[in-house]
Amino acid sequence: NCISSDGFFDLEDLPKVAVVVGAGYIAVELAGVLNSLGSETHLVVRKGRALREFDPLISEALDKEMVKQGIFIHRNTNGVAKVTSDGGNKKNITLHNGDTIYNADVVLMAAGRVPNTEDLCTDCEWAPNTETLHLEKCGVKITPRKYVVVDEYQNTNVENIYALGDVCGVVELTPMAIAAGRRLADRLFSSNPIHATSKVSYEYVPTVVFSHPTIGTCGLTEPKAIEKYGQENVKVYTSRFSDSHYGIFDVKPEDKPKTVMKLVCAGLDEKVVGIHVLGMGSDEMMQGFGVAMKMGATKADLDSCVAIHPTASEELVTMGTWGTSPQESGAKVSPLNGAAAAEPRLS
Repeated sequence: NCISSDGFFDLEDLPKVAVVVGAGYIAVELAGVLNSLGSETHLVVRKGRALREFDPLISEALDKEMVKQGIFIHRNTNGVAKVTSDGGNKKNITLHNGDTIYNADVVLMAAGRVPNTEDLCTDCEWAPNTETLHLEKCGVKITPRKYVVVDEYQNTNVENIYALGDVCGVVELTPMAIAAGRRLADRLFSSNPIHATSKVSYEYVPTVVFSHPTIGTCGLTEPKAIEKYGQENVKVYTSRFSDSHYGIFDVKPEDKPKTVMKLVCAGLDEKVVGIHVLGMGSDEMMQGFGVAMKMGATKADLDSCVAIHPTASEELVTMGTWGTSPQESGAKVSPLNGAAAAEPRLS
């Protein structure tokens, strides 16, 4: 009665009514695609909204945009209880909260993966499929949620057995796995002494959700920053506006798609520890800001960059009141107050 994200690409006809179950990347992305193509789209989330682990400003703004676009969001459902057929091609979806969605053409399950195991952890929403690897036969440790236990160098507890990527449960993104694999290969096989302690960093990893509109994010959310550094050590800058792309659209300002941004800064030097953007172009702009964050950018460093006008990204280098950020730089060669740019080392 149901399909997965793989089955989505096998669809030959546009469903009139589509139900997407899940609250993560794939769920909001495919719900957005189906809705944009013209399907009556229902998004079933277990709790209050999708992308709950993202910064609240972003997840709340996406929620409002999805509703505005016509997606029906079923909240606090605790998931799907059952899916039944009406005897034809239509499906009825009963939710754990007692609600029912009738006459769906497609039910797309995007709530996550389950392990191939008889003793499924009852506290787990989803877990990697490590059961078929039979890791217990060689003594490799796994967590109750079936993740492989590794150290910072991707070593398991068994010599010469390594693990990386989603199976470790740290940052579950394909480029993250590639980065970890490259560092591991350098450490194991490179003859260059500099690679003897090579490892990947899981901090300040930029990522994008291809929702409608897109999301770009890097670093700590505001709640996570407060948890780590304390409320008194965190300062936040936000902005909300309609992208100039929509300037000529003959619609009311309040009906134009919104871009929302947040800078999360910490410490006396206002080091940038989180950047969160929802809106047109956020996917492209985040890669560059990710580089800046990896290099230790402060709010003053962002302020020192001349804005590119008219763009949405200029908002990230013009937030707040000019000149009020601590004049501290995270750069090896400070760019503040008109300082000369760093020069390359020559042979």
